[in-house]
Amino acid sequence: MKLLYLCRLCYRDWKHEGKMEWHPHRKTSLILLIFLQNATSISAQGKNENNFLTFSASYVGEGFANFSGGIKTGLTYLGLVSLNTYFDASKAHLWEGGGFFLSLYNTHGGTPAADFVGDYQGVSNIEAGNHTYLYELWYAQKFRKVKGIIGMQDLNVNYAASQYGNSFINSSFGIPSTFAYNISSPIFPLTALGFHLEWQPTEHFRWKAAIFDGTPEGLENFHLKWKLNKQDGFLSITEIEWTKNWKGNHSGSYKVGAYFHNSQDSLSQSQENGGFYFVGDQTINEHIGIFSQIAVSPSSKNSNPVYAGLGLNYKGIISKRQKDILGLAVAYAGLKDRADETALETMYHFIINEHIPLIPDFQYIINPAGQDIALKNSLVGFLRMRFDF
Repeated sequence: MKLLYLCRLCYRDWKHEGKMEWHPHRKTSLILLIFLQNATSISAQGKNENNFLTFSASYVGEGFANFSGGIKTGLTYLGLVSLNTYFDASKAHLWEGGGFFLSLYNTHGGTPAADFVGDYQGVSNIEAGNHTYLYELWYAQKFRKVKGIIGMQDLNVNYAASQYGNSFINSSFGIPSTFAYNISSPIFPLTALGFHLEWQPTEHFRWKAAIFDGTPEGLENFHLKWKLNKQDGFLSITEIEWTKNWKGNHSGSYKVGAYFHNSQDSLSQSQENGGFYFVGDQTINEHIGIFSQIAVSPSSKNSNPVYAGLGLNYKGIISKRQKDILGLAVAYAGLKDRADETALETMYHFIINEHIPLIPDFQYIINPAGQDIALKNSLVGFLRMRFDF
């Protein structure tokens, strides 16, 4: 009954006029949500370490409100369904170190950035419109200290990711805005064919490199029609990660990366482009963790040559709720042809249980820069809930 109630909530948009409306064209979304009920029991079985085939599913839903500024004030709802399965060749007693991964996505609901805020960086990291499609499909093989992955992949899974930044809702804290707007890159909601290679000679050092199709396919036809051609070009990226446990078991992770993009269909002014980035995560004590992001690209070729992000997570700020997380962060996008945009975000993770966090979130967007006209500063709020199965 709870799942059916959730399904009803997920497919109504709260319009800014205050009306609730059904969207019958989202039947596929409803079917995927109902499947989550079965995935609950399946994923429980998947916790057995001896299972060679594991399943998992999640649903992220959020109510959104733009209180002031931007394009217009109003309310909407959006959500993301994720269904995943992994086949472990080692546990199936076939061969060592191999595995296949499949991920299906359904995105649905409103578009806060496009219709309400008009910001450049993207106030929600699940905004993508209404689509049902194949997200990832790849094969991974590990041999001693080397691992390779080939297939349809999300670049952000292995590159430019911040552990603490991922707690926030604004898209830039997941990956710098330079990736999203200066080049065509396989980051949510898009993925692309690619080959990833990583080498970890020691516990604290890792080198990674990958090459991807330079122009990710759109989400039409359920993302099942893939093609490679010369016009698409390629995207290559490399990253070095160094980790260290300081005194008091205060762990840190520091990543430095570079990328090069070549395409006849680039989002930039030039067919050849590139950039550099740094991502750092540092544990201060048992309660506090901080992160920082810096990304730069040539100003002669890019509309967003500079990005910087900084944030703090405080775990257990309420003595009786030691698993809850309070977060504060700022993301700055330095733009060439318009006023720079800054996003300030504060969030709180109420951990209901290990599978369900409730996340109220507020953001203040200074100089929303996603439109061709100047917009007033925008104050927005989210109420996000995630269900992990």
